[in-house]
Amino acid sequence: MFKYFKFIPAALTVALAACGGGGGSSGETQEAYTITVRAEKSQLPLNVAGVQPGLGVYRPYTTTVYVDARKGSFPIPGGDEVFGCNIAAGLDTGALYYLDGKSEHETEVDDGNGGKVKVPNAYRSITLGSNSGGNSFHFHSSNQAGTARIVCSVTDPRDKQQKFASVDISVGGATGKPASVRLEAQIPGYLGTKNNVNGLLSQMAIQAFVLDDANQPAAGVTGGSVQVRILSGTDAAQGARLVAGSQSGSVLQLPSIGGVATFSLLSGTETGPVFLELATDRFDNNVSNGITDPITAIYPVSVLEAVTAPPVFAGVDLGDVTKEVPFTSLLTVTGGLPPYTWSATGLPAGLGVDSSTGLLSGKASKDAEEREYRATVTVTDKNKVSSSGIVRLKLVGGLPEDFAIGDCNSNTVCSLGSAPVGVNFTYSFVSSVSGVTWQFTGLPSWLSSGTTGAAGVLNGKPAVGDCGARQFVVTATRGAATVTRRFSITVVSGSTPALACP
Repeated sequence: MFKYFKFIPAALTVALAACGGGGGSSGETQEAYTITVRAEKSQLPLNVAGVQPGLGVYRPYTTTVYVDARKGSFPIPGGDEVFGCNIAAGLDTGALYYLDGKSEHETEVDDGNGGKVKVPNAYRSITLGSNSGGNSFHFHSSNQAGTARIVCSVTDPRDKQQKFASVDISVGGATGKPASVRLEAQIPGYLGTKNNVNGLLSQMAIQAFVLDDANQPAAGVTGGSVQVRILSGTDAAQGARLVAGSQSGSVLQLPSIGGVATFSLLSGTETGPVFLELATDRFDNNVSNGITDPITAIYPVSVLEAVTAPPVFAGVDLGDVTKEVPFTSLLTVTGGLPPYTWSATGLPAGLGVDSSTGLLSGKASKDAEEREYRATVTVTDKNKVSSSGIVRLKLVGGLPEDFAIGDCNSNTVCSLGSAPVGVNFTYSFVSSVSGVTWQFTGLPSWLSSGTTGAAGVLNGKPAVGDCGARQFVVTATRGAATVTRRFSITVVSGSTPALACP
């Protein structure tokens, strides 16, 4: 019964439509398609940091764009690939994104920590399906200021004609006043010396970029927008020059096109860095009438005799070095272009490095502090490329000549007196510093040597009288320092020397 009543109105409708004459079928309409496009935000900040797209308060560089189409006053039917949208004019940078999480709209990349992460793909044009007559996508700003025009279209099935709508999104803003100046150099970024035989170019094209507060190219003016100057003070600066058109010398004032000024640097015969100073005037972007509010930057350009691996001085540990004792150690370098120049800071007084050979030598002063030293040694090759390393050493004290007795010195024999026959004899050699070792040479047969703590000890009992004084040598050693003295001892029988020999 329900099916019956449901069928009757439908049949009546068809009949009435047929009787109307000229009214067309029930599935047709004369209403046209219309399309609208709007952006959630029509103004975006410059994305100078290159932040990835995303939504929310911490992603201010992305806006949502809504597209809607109607058939008369009603939403158009749904379907796939109904809308086509693209960035049709304005900015060269900035992109469209789906941000729908679908794998076909994302690319897997390294996350920098050994893992993978998916990032949304950037597009200049996209296609969208229709759901209730509409859809949405996203626009993301980049580092270029200006206005991007996004155009979307839909095709009217009646006449196959496309209907269009657009929206403008403004990105950033430019002040036109210079805020920074930077340099870009022709690859490989270095020069060979003038007339070098190694095939290195001795001329290089360079561009100076003059940018405003919004990191956009500053507008050009009549006159010079940027001044370029070779700073003196380096070997390579001698003979180097700048050229641009009819200008040539160590200072140029150049016009810019789109914030870019182009010139060339020509090298001289010396190696090393050439420092270029770039300057512009924030006051009026004109350096030709004087620089009132300078914006400057300095860039080095290397001039080489030949291309080599850079010099490397890895440093070295020299161990203990004794004060007032001659010391030598040859330092070595790998890579670089000889000849090399050496220098050092932080060595104990009395030690130094030969500038041409790298030989570290000398005698550390007796007044130098005994401690660990970490000296910085720098080696520079012919290309004026440098490498620094740490030279470690421990400075230890020398050996004071204080273990002898009386006024004995290296030119005299020090007497230990007499040793009675049959009486135990002991003598200890000591020093005022620690770490001393003792050596005894030429001792009489009845004497033996040893150590007790830091002292060198002689001990023995003579059995018979000796024929006069017997001499022997005592050597004290500490680190690389030694002190040697000659001593004598006489064996006596009773109170007078024995006349018999052993």
